[in-house]
Amino acid sequence: MVVFAVTMHVSSTLPSGGSQGDRPDPLHPHPPLKRYYASEEERRKRVSRWFDQAAVHYNFITQAMSLGSGHRYRRRALARAGLSRGMKVLDVACGTGILSSHAQRVVGPEGLVVGLDLSAGMLRQARQGGVRHLAQGDAELLPLASGKFDFLDMGYALRHVADLRATFREFRRVLKPGGRILLLEITPPRSRFRRGLVRFCLGRLVPMIARLAGGGRGSQELMKYYWDTIETCVAPPVILEALREAGFSNAERHVELGIFSEYTAVS
Repeated sequence: MVVFAVTMHVSSTLPSGGSQGDRPDPLHPHPPLKRYYASEEERRKRVSRWFDQAAVHYNFITQAMSLGSGHRYRRRALARAGLSRGMKVLDVACGTGILSSHAQRVVGPEGLVVGLDLSAGMLRQARQGGVRHLAQGDAELLPLASGKFDFLDMGYALRHVADLRATFREFRRVLKPGGRILLLEITPPRSRFRRGLVRFCLGRLVPMIARLAGGGRGSQELMKYYWDTIETCVAPPVILEALREAGFSNAERHVELGIFSEYTAVS
């Protein structure tokens, strides 16, 4: 396994906030999907293995999903959320580093972008793609000191955490006061026709493309799982309320094309 260094101090203690008995119940992003796993431990292992296996082909797959518009959309979303030159940015669940790369161009040499992911395979691809600062870690227990970042983003990975409340507490912990957050997600359309069309594209067509593109059965399974987590994800108001419970203010949702959700808030 490749070791990835971060040029900043790493927290050596667990985040503060009271005893575990004082913590609210976990808020899962979706109900258990028993067709894929039997326990939370098995879910984590399987999802991590899928992402490791799919890493080499992942950029092609995601560009196919977005019909080639993914890069342009991400750049616009970062601008709408207030990313600017000189900021220190944490890209959580950075994957192959697409958001990190765009953020690096915006913040410039006087800024800092750290990409964090659990998958070593994804981090290798991010490194090859030019992301300069990378770390391996979990969104629910970030291996980073408190109050270090001006901006935190997460692209299409909120459905892969175990507890939204714990995740959002960690996000707020590592942000400076007044720091901004951007969460990109896919939300099923309300229209039955459009929902069926998106289900066909993301639930059947994209998994087949993923397999034929060289990703094999593992990439195909990952893309099927990807859609199932989208379809069963908690509703947007639940996500906004969880952000407010974690102490964020000005929690809002902006929607593009009826399915792309951008959640923003201020620490």
